[in-house]
Amino acid sequence: MKLKEMEIPLTNISGIGPGLAKTFSRINVFTVADLLTYYPRDWEDRTQRRSLAEFSRGKVHTAAAVIAHEWFGFGRMKTLKIIITDGTERGALICFNRPFLQKTLTVGSIISVNGTFSYRYGEIQSSAFEAAPLVKKSLAEWKDKPLPDSRVFALYPLTAGLTQTQIRKAVSNALSEYAKGIEDEIPCHVRERHNLFSKQKAVYAIHKPENMEEALCAQKTLIFEELYLFQKKIIGRAAERRHGKYVSEQKKIYTKEELLPLLSPRQKQLAERLPFSLTKDQIASIALINADIDAAFVKPEALSGAREDSAQSTAPFYMARLLQGDVGSGKTLVAFFAALRTVDWGAQCALLAPTEILAKQHAENAARLMEPLIGGDGKGVRTAFLTGNVKNRGRIPLLQALQEGSIDIIIGTHALFSKNVLYYNLRLVIIDEQHRFGVVQRGTIIDKGRSSAVNQRQIKSGGAAHTPSLLMMSATPIPQTLAHTVYGDLDLTTIKTVPDGRKPIRTFLTKQGNEARVYEAVLEELKKGRQAYFVYPRIEDAFEEDGAESENGFAATGKPSLKSAEGMFAFLSRQVYPEFKCALIHSKTDDAEQSDILRLFGAGEIDVLVATSVVEVGVDAPNATAMVIEHAERFGLAALHQLRGRIGRGSEQSFCFLIYTERLSETGKERLKVMRESTDGFFIAEEDLRLRGPGEAAGIQQSGYLTLGIADPLRDRELAEAARREALQAFAAENSYFAENGLC
Repeated sequence: MKLKEMEIPLTNISGIGPGLAKTFSRINVFTVADLLTYYPRDWEDRTQRRSLAEFSRGKVHTAAAVIAHEWFGFGRMKTLKIIITDGTERGALICFNRPFLQKTLTVGSIISVNGTFSYRYGEIQSSAFEAAPLVKKSLAEWKDKPLPDSRVFALYPLTAGLTQTQIRKAVSNALSEYAKGIEDEIPCHVRERHNLFSKQKAVYAIHKPENMEEALCAQKTLIFEELYLFQKKIIGRAAERRHGKYVSEQKKIYTKEELLPLLSPRQKQLAERLPFSLTKDQIASIALINADIDAAFVKPEALSGAREDSAQSTAPFYMARLLQGDVGSGKTLVAFFAALRTVDWGAQCALLAPTEILAKQHAENAARLMEPLIGGDGKGVRTAFLTGNVKNRGRIPLLQALQEGSIDIIIGTHALFSKNVLYYNLRLVIIDEQHRFGVVQRGTIIDKGRSSAVNQRQIKSGGAAHTPSLLMMSATPIPQTLAHTVYGDLDLTTIKTVPDGRKPIRTFLTKQGNEARVYEAVLEELKKGRQAYFVYPRIEDAFEEDGAESENGFAATGKPSLKSAEGMFAFLSRQVYPEFKCALIHSKTDDAEQSDILRLFGAGEIDVLVATSVVEVGVDAPNATAMVIEHAERFGLAALHQLRGRIGRGSEQSFCFLIYTERLSETGKERLKVMRESTDGFFIAEEDLRLRGPGEAAGIQQSGYLTLGIADPLRDRELAEAARREALQAFAAENSYFAENGLC
């Protein structure tokens, strides 16, 4: 029997009654399978002795003689202190709320002690310890003998009312009663190739290992198994999706001239109207996405702008692609080409953005670039903008037009998948900053396409239902080594080249107290007619406990307080740049005012924009050449890189100034050094992974794609790659059709 199939109630295990089972339910353990897969978070190795004299090296594990009992405190606070010695040092056991130990650990007895000791109040003492009487009466008799508890103990995550001892006992009983005959889920030759345990041995060894080597091998086995099964599942899902695709992946590298004949009518018009050349990565991305979109429709000759009412989409294929690209690499333009391809097939596209600022920027750019483009039906591209702030007066006719097919491209925020938003023929969903949306949200808008009017008509007439193609975009690159694990069922496209004519941003680190030099450097840029951003971690002032804020943003004591956007806007606009137009924007700014400020800044009518991280995405001002981020240590690497990406969008040299406080950790120093040394978002993503550690790197945890238990795709990167290779081989061997047609 497979472990996951052991759906036996917990109360069937010896020693677990209804009360304890209820306590286990708090950690979602209801069955034998749940209990045996409730893996330890760590282990405590008591196979090695450590004397009281070595307390500073780690937990003490020794045999000791009880010398005396002492008491301190009065009344209910009266506390027992047991004085012990192991022959190397004298120590004290502080027995808070454990007066009963006076009778258990009697004076003159020999006991085993395991605990964390420290030097306090002139003695070596511990209040977090385990102790038990030993049978032999002489301390010398235990000098060279292992103690009764000399083994490796599993340490589990706990909850109120549940102890390590209770979990260990329950697991031990479950292992002896139900763990025999657990089936392997990894082929034998794969286990041998990677030096893994059988499943039965791994489950037993992870809970009750003989030594640390066995515990770690058991953990490796179970991690590998989980990643292997996960990869097989998503490889199969991707192969099923790709089944029926009539256009193979494009391997050719196209020039713009070679790409033009492959473009649809409106795509050609857009390419010819652009005042700049597409980068080679943009061209390659457009070719790949075009092939995917075409494959989701039936007849290539239908690419004429005619509506798809009569075309039966029998192929199960639909695009599911992640478009990764650094800040400013031109992902949005590639997405616009994808939208036009879909419109030229006679279908609709929805572009979803996480914030109204970003959605509005996309809508304005889409209207400017795409509305003038004429299709085979003689009409321009009909775009619309929808957010929760669009009132009924404009919302009702907009929704009606969307449902009737009179809108080709709808751009907006979460409102796009609201209950009353219906589509006529939604065939492409584009999600920008995809890591800001959960799986449920992404699934909801995909379902809008499945329930669109054309799809429902096809189902009623006996035709095949179609799933909208999905293009997800991210400017927070996931390290290449992780991409297949996190998004294994998606096709991955990467844009690394940036538009010609842009100069690398120069980044400077400045310690707080030297801001005047930064302000002077920004002033020089403003005098040249350029613009600048000033970014702060807070909206309102935050003071230190002792000291009032002075005009320049420092506490009266001379210690820097946490500066705010509001406080520094007043200071910068009145005292530093009084002759320049300054504006303030943050998340509490009214939506209409936000739009006006960003429009004026983009038009060059505002010189200095003071803000919080609200400007991280959705602001495009090519004339801005200076970015000042104060308290830079309070921002993550991904956020710093995104903020820096607001500048450097024109042909002039741009400068980023990261101002940090003296109280900077070593990790904080490394993070800022990475920003100074590189502008490569992919390198920064790798460093972010290294510095932040498992489970924290931007774009991974938020992805919502992972439902893993013991495995962590960041910590276990090498195992994940090995598991994927094995899963690919296994899937290909089991599914020759998919392998022969390059679908897996």
